[in-house]
Amino acid sequence: MKSKLSSGFMYQVVALFLAVIIVHAIYVGVVRPNADAILEQQLALQAAGENFVPSRSLYVILKDYEQESCFILMLWAMAIMGYKARQTLRESRLLDQQLIQVSEGMNILPEDAREYLRPIQALPEEQREFLLARLLLTALQRFGSTRNIQNVSSSIKETCETESDRLDSELSMIRYIAWAIPSIGFIGTVRGIGEALGQAHRAVEGDIAGVTASLGVAFNSTFVALVISIIIMFLLHQVQLLQERLVLDNQKYCDNNLMRYLQVR
Repeated sequence: MKSKLSSGFMYQVVALFLAVIIVHAIYVGVVRPNADAILEQQLALQAAGENFVPSRSLYVILKDYEQESCFILMLWAMAIMGYKARQTLRESRLLDQQLIQVSEGMNILPEDAREYLRPIQALPEEQREFLLARLLLTALQRFGSTRNIQNVSSSIKETCETESDRLDSELSMIRYIAWAIPSIGFIGTVRGIGEALGQAHRAVEGDIAGVTASLGVAFNSTFVALVISIIIMFLLHQVQLLQERLVLDNQKYCDNNLMRYLQVR
């Protein structure tokens, strides 16, 4: 379990590092050069006294540092969710295996529990850490030692509840990112409005270019952050749904393939 936690932490660190590199490279090479070119063109047309309506360019909307930070966090959160979804799907494949070889009409007695443990103990080390393997191991060991079916049922339920709590706690980082993204957008809003107020005297003199540019920073950062937050929350709920289904499917597997065959003389 420790190696699993350490590998998950290293994955998150590497994912954040790669997200910073990828997003910053795109901004330096594509977004900001195009945004600067569009803004210079608009300023030139305005200086020439031509009547024109500035078009809302995607590059201009995305060019500021707040939007860049939001995209970095978005990629990081998506990488973490992809990792957890992949782990969940890998565990769900174990449900297709018949780990308890019991035919219809047969029963599992307490003294037979050790025999049914062997196929599970023979699984690769990684699969023995999966929820299904842990449920079956715990249930059979409890049945062999207590000879009580009610205790087996309670152990399965407790293990599933503990796993649900663990999976939910591991999503806390993604929830934090989903909260941080709109907060960064609001920081951009405060920064933009502050810059606009600092140039109010120029607007009074008739030069409103600086004020409109600063207000653009304020509104664009909030707009981008809220859109990204909606996407992250949707994906988060999908991952959470996958994990909840995994726990329920494992509990159902134990009921159908183990519990109904248990018998005490």
